[in-house]
Amino acid sequence: MRVLHTMLRVGDLQRSIHFYTRALGMKLLRTTDRPDQKYTLAFVGYGDEREHAVLELTYNYGVDRYELGTAFGHVAVGVPDICVACDRVRGAGGAVTREPGPVKGGTSVIAFVQDPDGYKIELIEWA
Repeated sequence: MRVLHTMLRVGDLQRSIHFYTRALGMKLLRTTDRPDQKYTLAFVGYGDEREHAVLELTYNYGVDRYELGTAFGHVAVGVPDICVACDRVRGAGGAVTREPGPVKGGTSVIAFVQDPDGYKIELIEWA
């Protein structure tokens, strides 16, 4: 078994694709439009779905925002240089909500950014 994807509902599919591809360097892997069911999917990630977990961005026709609730935490992404990654997010119009620094009680260097729909993404520096 393995994780295949995580689905996030988004209010503007093109804006979200732009964020995940430009700010986080993911690739747009495929899209599926289902007009009869009134939704469009876009799958983004760092590699082929047969080998890597990806994000499924779901746009439901006519819904431009969602209440995120309190159950969802964040998606974590490993990066080789956290300061470069944060600059890339800022340069693509994203928000850095926690500047790079060590995690409380540990030595891992992390930062938090937020996508256009308000989802939190934890960046974890790794070599």
